[in-house]
Amino acid sequence: MEPATVISHRGAGPHGSAPDAVREALRAAISSGELAPGLQLRQDELAARFGTSRIPVREALRQLEAEGFVTFLPNRGAVVSDLSIDEVIELLEIRIALECHALRLAVPAMGEIDLEEATKILRAYDAEPDPAQWGAFNWKFHATLYAPCNRPRLLSMIEANYGHVGRFTRALVSQATGKERPQREHYRLLEFCRDGEVKKAVRLLRDHIEETQKTLRSAQRQALRDAGEGRPA
Repeated sequence: MEPATVISHRGAGPHGSAPDAVREALRAAISSGELAPGLQLRQDELAARFGTSRIPVREALRQLEAEGFVTFLPNRGAVVSDLSIDEVIELLEIRIALECHALRLAVPAMGEIDLEEATKILRAYDAEPDPAQWGAFNWKFHATLYAPCNRPRLLSMIEANYGHVGRFTRALVSQATGKERPQREHYRLLEFCRDGEVKKAVRLLRDHIEETQKTLRSAQRQALRDAGEGRPA
């Protein structure tokens, strides 16, 4: 794959700077898995793709480095960051802390419009046959539940952390669990929110994310067994 050729050209737009536009586009492509871990991000190619100079690209890459999406390596420059299973498990622990806090604040502030929007997302999720799209619906649902907490910095931290976790867990968890169990839990979570059951909602959310940790560990053990038996992972 040619570096940066899969990135959509977005431009700065009327409301954002060039570094912001480049950063957001690259972050989205990395989070979705469009740009794979280890892929080299050449500044000249990115500048040509976005129709800007190398200065905004360099600034965007440094910002993404601070967020953990990009790593600068000697003699290679910027590459998409990779994470070990243990690091992803730790990010899931961070996800539990951040998202449970947001949900605790959000439930008492939820209105009927919030609940209806979450319901629409789950129904669209039910109807989507492509596993590659399930992660996007999952994020939209969770983000909709947390939005009423009205804590912009907390929500920004949740989105950044979810982007890291999602690019490593999306395909693996979808293949391992399907969507029946996660969706069942989503509908239960929505009902707890509708009924104002804060403690039950937070407890279910914690269990929901911890199940992802278990799935990752199980997949890791299976990969080690397959390697030991000489089968492809």
